[in-house]
Amino acid sequence: MDRLKLATVWLGGCSGCHMSFLDLDEWLIDLAAVADVVFTPVMDVKEYPAGVDAVLVEGAVANEDNLEMILKVRERSKVLIAFGDCAVTGNVTALRNPLGSALPVLERGYLELADDTPQIPNEPGIIPRLLDRVVPLHKVVDVDVYMPGCPPPADRIRRVLEQVLAGQPPHLEGADLKFGSGR
Repeated sequence: MDRLKLATVWLGGCSGCHMSFLDLDEWLIDLAAVADVVFTPVMDVKEYPAGVDAVLVEGAVANEDNLEMILKVRERSKVLIAFGDCAVTGNVTALRNPLGSALPVLERGYLELADDTPQIPNEPGIIPRLLDRVVPLHKVVDVDVYMPGCPPPADRIRRVLEQVLAGQPPHLEGADLKFGSGR
């Protein structure tokens, strides 16, 4: 059997879900024995590859780069897992939505509260443009599995990955569907 091609992606979020992934500790060695991590923010791979078997996507879609990435990820991945509350609901990342658009957030942060030289950053190709609304993954692409938690605890991540490794469609039920850390 071919080795599983696994990826993790970090969109608009805090990286807490990836930190929880690292909390898998020694099980990561077992995972490495049967799967290849082909893309993740903790390694230097620039282009998301084709033919990914399963991907954990952390964070909401908050800017143009996030939007471009999630479309590419969905196209190139068999199983897309919304990894954590920001990916599932928008959560903290979407707290700016009640302000109506990205502009009031930028004005507040970079003009009104500026100490020295007030200026909204604008470097095309370097700083991605914020979308007017932050949205969870399912508002942009089809999601196969929702893994709630802020962040999801390591044992929940492991249960999902064990199902993927066994060739089963990932399925969460009971306490694993509770939002929050579940700890």
